[in-house]
Amino acid sequence: MDSVLEDDTSIEEERIGALRAVGNDPIATDPSAPTVVRAGFIPLVDSAALVVAARKGFATAEGLAIELVQHTSWAALRDRLAVGHLDVAHMLAPQPIAASLGVGGFAVPMAVPMALGLGGNAITVSTDLWSELQAAGAVAGGGPAALGAALKAVVARRPRPLIFAMVHPFSSHNYELRYFLAAAGIHPDKDVRLTVVPPPYMVEAIESRQIDGFCVGEPWNSLAVESGAGVLLLAKAELWRSSPCKVLGLRTAFAERAPATVAALVRAVERSARWADDPANRAELAHLLAEPGLVGVDAPIVERALSGQLVRERGAAPLPQPDFLTFHGRAATFPWRSHALWFYSQMVRWGQIPPTPEAEAAAAATYRPDLYRAALAGTDAILPSASSKLEGALTAERSVGTSHGRLDLGPDPFFDGRVFDPEDIAGYVAGFSLRADPP
Repeated sequence: MDSVLEDDTSIEEERIGALRAVGNDPIATDPSAPTVVRAGFIPLVDSAALVVAARKGFATAEGLAIELVQHTSWAALRDRLAVGHLDVAHMLAPQPIAASLGVGGFAVPMAVPMALGLGGNAITVSTDLWSELQAAGAVAGGGPAALGAALKAVVARRPRPLIFAMVHPFSSHNYELRYFLAAAGIHPDKDVRLTVVPPPYMVEAIESRQIDGFCVGEPWNSLAVESGAGVLLLAKAELWRSSPCKVLGLRTAFAERAPATVAALVRAVERSARWADDPANRAELAHLLAEPGLVGVDAPIVERALSGQLVRERGAAPLPQPDFLTFHGRAATFPWRSHALWFYSQMVRWGQIPPTPEAEAAAAATYRPDLYRAALAGTDAILPSASSKLEGALTAERSVGTSHGRLDLGPDPFFDGRVFDPEDIAGYVAGFSLRADPP
């Protein structure tokens, strides 16, 4: 576990929450009463869709009252969801898959009825390491290939391994960091050290020189830059554009017991994601997230992520990063099963799980486009006709088939040009020269 429980919820409140979570569906039994949904979240900008649903009336319109419960540790949030102290949670996209597979914590079948957006992460290095990278030829904004080559040169001549932090072993952050390192010829389990640090502690860890770099969601990269302790090396969108990061996670048992509540929640969060993606609401959203008890940092820092205008070095001018964080456009809330299977492929690649047909099927089944479509049927939401797709195949925006309206997807390339085919996971994993040693 990353850390102990960090919020101050009393034991009695936890017990009541657990009892409520195993009851009947309140919306189905008493439509006139607002249904309380206890939702865990981590203080990150990409919690916005859930926060907006709770604070801007979208949940109320669906007969819900979302009670937001802040955590600092992804492991603590996952565990409290697993045992019923939370109804739903803002989760790392691979976490529900791992829980369903019974690895890395409680073995609890979980469901993902929707995603909470695309992008939002970055890799930041200490200013000391950045100086070494510059000496090896690195240039700010130089792109993953060139920056990776400089990092490999630094790794090769250092007397001790560099230490990089990520937020959880089952996170997009872990897999993105490993993907970048391995593409540069740096084995993430042999040539460097990877460790887990909860997001709010990343800046302190790099300031105190306990780590040399990290991969985390905003605003923690920008805060490291502002403090002068870090340089934003790469945005997630530079590694895999329009890629998944956070999802709405819940126990499968809750989805089965309270289908009307889950459907109402999906509708509320889908509408709030649409509101959050509108540039006209950006300033208001930044100030909302800046409130204590939510993300809790200055609104101008939050707005960097919302606008995609990133400051990479302290004092430098902000530079645009296309598709840095998307809440609604390009089917950003749709739970693509190909996303789930890409995460499964990385679990296999790095030896977290052995590849089996049963595990592959369970991973795919954790993402629930059926729940998403059922919740939004009859609304003005534009729903993809497919539930899976090639990942990394679109180099430009493309319109795809839907039940009604027009839906544009992509671009979504990986920086190394690879394409993930969810029908050939074994071939995809075998195509990487760097991966975990066979057992």
